[in-house]
Amino acid sequence: MNILAIDSSAVTAGCAVLSDGRLLSSGFVNIGLTHSQTLLPLIDRTLASAGLKPGDVDCVAVSAGPGSFTGVRIGVAAAKGMAFKSNIPCAAVSTLEAIAYGAAGLEGICCAVMDARREQVYNGLFHLDYPDTVTRLTDDRALAIADLCSELEGTEGTIWLCGDGAELCMKHMSECSALAERVRLAPEPLRRQNGLGVARAAAKLAESGALTDSAELVPIYLRLPQAERELNSRQAGLKK
Repeated sequence: MNILAIDSSAVTAGCAVLSDGRLLSSGFVNIGLTHSQTLLPLIDRTLASAGLKPGDVDCVAVSAGPGSFTGVRIGVAAAKGMAFKSNIPCAAVSTLEAIAYGAAGLEGICCAVMDARREQVYNGLFHLDYPDTVTRLTDDRALAIADLCSELEGTEGTIWLCGDGAELCMKHMSECSALAERVRLAPEPLRRQNGLGVARAAAKLAESGALTDSAELVPIYLRLPQAERELNSRQAGLKK
């Protein structure tokens, strides 16, 4: 199976092609949240590097969230369009799970974190066993960094911080005596969201028969965008 994987959930945009478990090509851009301009050319280049055409793709995978609301929407829209045009299935991958699969090769707890602002993070915890086994420990959630620190105090072993919120969490956790000796920043190539992590997670979904139709592919938001939260708040105020 040829899997085209897309990630535009954060500042970087990534793309990868996995063929029956073998990485054929990958690429990324890190020039800010301009995914509407950069994502499609990146997909074209990645496919060309793999020696494939769009018609050779058997499944389109995308990091469906959580993450940047705009970035996630752009990635999901691109995946839906390609899958619909080629009449192939999609894989809606948790961004946090993709981060964990991108860190496969490490041993210990993967603490996948994305900055959700206001001292909060989107988080999922996973156990990593060498060489490539990823076991989910928690659901995806949005929580305060302080609460995450308290939860991790009850764990054992090395904690690898991954995702665009890794450095932010490191500042807090390095000040916690129960965590300071165990928490580590994952090596840079394994820390950031990337297309390979999305592809690996999608391959597991394909194995379990959990692919979806393009019409059913939607972003995964752990909380509403700020504009919608503010609108709901105003509407609730008017009803009082």
